[in-house]
Amino acid sequence: MPKPNLSAHPTEVVKPDDFDHFWQEIMAEVDSIPLNAAIELDPLRSSEEVEVFEVKYDSLDGLRIAGWYCLPRERTKPLPARVFYPGYISEPTLPKSHAAQGYATFGAAPRGKLRSNAAFNPGYPGLLTHNINDRDHYGYKGFYIDAVRVIDFLLEQPEVDSDRIGIQGSSQGGALTLVVSALRQQVRAASAGAPYLAGVVDAFKLTRTYPYEEINDYLGIHPDHSLAIANTWNYYDCFNFAERIQCPIIVYIGLQDDVCPPETAYPLMEKIGTSNKKLYEYEGHGHDANHHEHDHVVDTFFDDQLKPRDLESPSSEKYKESLNQRTLINFGLVLKAT
Repeated sequence: MPKPNLSAHPTEVVKPDDFDHFWQEIMAEVDSIPLNAAIELDPLRSSEEVEVFEVKYDSLDGLRIAGWYCLPRERTKPLPARVFYPGYISEPTLPKSHAAQGYATFGAAPRGKLRSNAAFNPGYPGLLTHNINDRDHYGYKGFYIDAVRVIDFLLEQPEVDSDRIGIQGSSQGGALTLVVSALRQQVRAASAGAPYLAGVVDAFKLTRTYPYEEINDYLGIHPDHSLAIANTWNYYDCFNFAERIQCPIIVYIGLQDDVCPPETAYPLMEKIGTSNKKLYEYEGHGHDANHHEHDHVVDTFFDDQLKPRDLESPSSEKYKESLNQRTLINFGLVLKAT
C-alpha cells in the first residue's frame, strides 16, 4: 500500500490584510514597557560549574513573568545564549547542562506556567481556547509576548553577546521559537521540533488528540463559533509569521505524529523566509520527533551558528564596562540589573 503524500496537504490558513499592522501595534506597546528585570541567585540550584538565577520581568497586561537564567561560573568574555521554550503541558526547563557548555541559557516560563501563573492561569487544557473568539484578548497574545521579552532580557545582560542568541523548543516550544524568530530579528539561529500552532485550522481537523482536540470540544458546545475561531487564529498562526524569519533554522518532525500533524510542516517550510532552512523527517516517530537522537543535531547546529570561532564581539566592550555596574547584595542572593 503506497504511503500518503504528506507534503501535498493543502492549507486553509489565510493571512489577514491587517496582520502586519496588528502585530506592529502590539510590538510598539511592548517596546514601551520597561522590563524592570530582577535577577536573584538561587544557591540551592547552582552547582560548582553553573550559577542559577531566578529572573522576573514585566510583560504585557502588567503581568510579572518568571524564568530560569543559568551562567557558567568561569566566564571572561560575552557568552552566546540559548533560550529554551516550554511545551503546552510541560513546565519550564532548568538548562544547566547547556550553561556548562559555555552558553548563557534561559528557561522561559510564559504566563500560566509555574511561577508565572499568579494572575493568569487558564490551565492545560484551557489556554488554547481562552478568549478564542477575541483576537485582541486571546490568551496566546500575552503568551507570545512573554516569550519575546526573554530576548529583550538577554539583550540587556552584559555577559551575553547580543550577536549570538539562539532559541529552541519542541511542540508549543517549537511554535514559540517560530514566533519569536519572526518578531525579534536579533535571534541568530533557531530550532523548532514538532511545531504546534502551525496550520491550526488544518490541524484540528487532521487529529483527534489534545491539545488540538480542545478546539473540537469547544465547537461541540459552540458550533456556531467556527468562523470566529478561524478569524482569530489567522492572526496567531505560525504560518503567517514564517515569512519574517530570516535567521538559520532547522525544523524536525515525526512522520507518525498524531499530536501536531506532519502535514502542517511542509507548507510551514515553504513559508519560512530564510533560504538557510532544513527539515528533518523521522519515519517511525510520533510527537517525540526522534529528539533523543536529534538533540545532538540541535547542539551541533547551535555550536556551528553561535560558536564558530573565538571572536572578539562588539559586545565585549559592553561586557567590560558593565560587569561592575551590578550590585551584589546579601551574600550574592540578589543581583539587580542596571
